[in-house]
Amino acid sequence: MSPGSTVASAAPRPVNRRLTLVICCLSVGVTGIDLSIVNVALPSISRDLHASVSSLQWAVDAYSLVMACLLLFSGSMADRFGRKRVFLLGLTLFTLSSLVCAIAPGIGWLIGFRAVQAVGGSMLNPVAMSIIVTVFTDRRERARALGAWASVIGVTIATGPVLGGLLVGASTWRAVFWVNLPIGIVALLLAKKFIPESRAARARAFDPPGQALIIVLFASIVAGTIEGPRLGWAAPWTLGLFALAVLALAGLLVVEPRRPEPLIDLRFFRSPPFSGANTISIVMTAGLSGFLFLNTLYLQDIRGLSPLHAGLMVVPLALGQAVSANLAGRLVASRGTRLPLAVGGTLLAAGALLFVPLTASTDSVYLLVAYAVFGLGAGMISPPITSTAVSGLPPDQVGVAGAIAASARQFGASTGVAVTGSIVTGTGADFIDSSHIAWALIGGCGVLVLVLGVLSTSRWAMAAAARNGRLLAATATPGPPGHAVPHQVASPRSATKE
Repeated sequence: MSPGSTVASAAPRPVNRRLTLVICCLSVGVTGIDLSIVNVALPSISRDLHASVSSLQWAVDAYSLVMACLLLFSGSMADRFGRKRVFLLGLTLFTLSSLVCAIAPGIGWLIGFRAVQAVGGSMLNPVAMSIIVTVFTDRRERARALGAWASVIGVTIATGPVLGGLLVGASTWRAVFWVNLPIGIVALLLAKKFIPESRAARARAFDPPGQALIIVLFASIVAGTIEGPRLGWAAPWTLGLFALAVLALAGLLVVEPRRPEPLIDLRFFRSPPFSGANTISIVMTAGLSGFLFLNTLYLQDIRGLSPLHAGLMVVPLALGQAVSANLAGRLVASRGTRLPLAVGGTLLAAGALLFVPLTASTDSVYLLVAYAVFGLGAGMISPPITSTAVSGLPPDQVGVAGAIAASARQFGASTGVAVTGSIVTGTGADFIDSSHIAWALIGGCGVLVLVLGVLSTSRWAMAAAARNGRLLAATATPGPPGHAVPHQVASPRSATKE
């Protein structure tokens, strides 16, 4: 048996692929909801825990920032110790930390508990994708499954404010965390029984320097952006944080190419689809998270709506995202990724720009239409991102590439809240006047998605991706002599049932 081969475990249980996909979508969906469900509860949290705007930003960003920093590490842990094992650990930690978030006595405690919650969430996102890639071996079926998985993330982010409004309106802000408990317990029981165990044929080595540099890079950028308005953009602490980010980026560029198995293989970025997809992930999620953050403050603090009413107002956004995400998944399987990316970027820009002339008394019908347009755009973009990112890459690199794309998405969420929150708190003008700049910036995100979507799916880009994929496959490091071959899920169709 060759060192790099994989074998099926003895007497494998037939794998129900659709049920496995549902479990993965359910588990990842609850982490997606938590990216946005807290937004609608922010005014209530502020009043109850006496939190400032920057503290509210941290309550949102502690979750997405920690997720962004740990996704790659959690993915490598799953490859080494077993994907099912890490997936179950993530579900357990996420559920328990949701419990302590619900009983947090102060804003500092809530921010800390949110960070712990994100540690568990980081074990779900990339691991779920690896499980799906392992179970769905047919290329077209895998594309449809990944499209469905990606669309769930986008849809749950959009439905978070709606669900949050219903929960806060019926109870208190603590209900947005209580709701995770039954979902987490059900997902945990289903995953334990039905998800097959699998590991990488050869586990990747740990890369402590790369992991440390990633944490410093992401954390310093987000911290500098959030604290800049309060400390002053020219303050030594603010400038020091951004200088630290530059040094961390330089460190990654110097250290990672010299590591035998780097946390981030910089050669991936020679592929235009991969680089484009990761940039689109950052830009799109930054636009969506910034949109939801601003909109919550606008509806509740400016228009004086209740959390329930504010949540119901954004129903068109959630519906638009659900419809377009489903359509985009089908388009990716049948037509490729260019069309949904181009259409999505256009709609995202149009929806955000409709908010530029916003006033405190803008007609509600106008708002509902703008929400629907923005939701259609956001939903259309999510499914093709993963497919674009892995275009041309060797099959054994798909999991790592997907984890990098997921990290980019989470970093974008942190950045969007940090930037838009800093704009509306750092200008000295009232919210309406300062928000015009923020809405225009979100519209620019849509335009950038359109441009990058077209460029990263061009014939030149796909040809370059194919060449880079062949190079990566040719230079892959073989497994060490005598390396034990872990078991892998059975791939023959006879061992699979629908």
